Amino acid sequence: MRLTFWTCTDDCKYNCTHAITDFAVESGVAIEQYYGKWPFWRFAGAQEPASVVFSLLNLLFHVWGRSEVQNTMSNDHPMKQYYLRWSLISINAWTWSAVFHTRDTSITEKLDYFSAALAIMYSLYFSVIRLFHLYPTKRGTAPTLTSRSHDTPRLLYIWSVACILVYLAHISYLGLAPRFDYAYNMAFGVVLGLLHNFLWLAYALPSSMSIFKRFLYEPKSYRPFYATEAAKAVVLTTAAMGLELFDFPPWKRVIDAHALWHLATAPLVVLWYDFLLMDAQDKGWRAQRL
Repeated sequence: MRLTFWTCTDDCKYNCTHAITDFAVESGVAIEQYYGKWPFWRFAGAQEPASVVFSLLNLLFHVWGRSEVQNTMSNDHPMKQYYLRWSLISINAWTWSAVFHTRDTSITEKLDYFSAALAIMYSLYFSVIRLFHLYPTKRGTAPTLTSRSHDTPRLLYIWSVACILVYLAHISYLGLAPRFDYAYNMAFGVVLGLLHNFLWLAYALPSSMSIFKRFLYEPKSYRPFYATEAAKAVVLTTAAMGLELFDFPPWKRVIDAHALWHLATAPLVVLWYDFLLMDAQDKGWRAQRL
């Protein structure tokens, strides 16, 4: 209790909440939220132990994914550093998610939400770079697995600055507003997530419906065999996001929709890394300009 900074007041609120919930269960009336949260049984000082465990599971899968990117992708691949940064940003996000679900305070809440927003923003950031070929390339040649990066497109600078400004505006508004705007924070994450998913869904479209070139120096009709994996990841990710939009009292005061959302995203981490690694090893990266 001391390690997780429970005060006497916090403990009193916890015990009163469960006493009233016990009465509600015995009386057959609806379980209510208290202090903005459902009643959860704590464990080892953690307020929401299931969400803590599932957050740590996501973290471990990102650690695994980072190792796979580091060991599998060539150091000269133009997307490698973006994927490695994404893994670190995601590890940071899931770390603060575990901390927040251990002890909900004003500081841990903001660190959780701001870190999650950064992870979502960076996912969209590198997806645009990958799909619209904004990554630095050797001057006058196609991006290859054996060429050093020398020429950085001007659009990459513009896109990078735009993302930084949007993120800074987002956390400034939430951090400086008199009250934390939960509805706006949710809308921000959902919109960015849907944009990210839309781009990868477009990647998976049939060759006859391609709206952009998947590889810079391959024809627009070139569609790799694993492109369907992108659609699968998008559909499952969108379905998992739906769990965050539906709320219900926790089963046995342990598992709620938010915990299930964290559980659902864990295997999707593996799916996304597998897909990105297959994409990174495609022959399209080795194409040369004639």
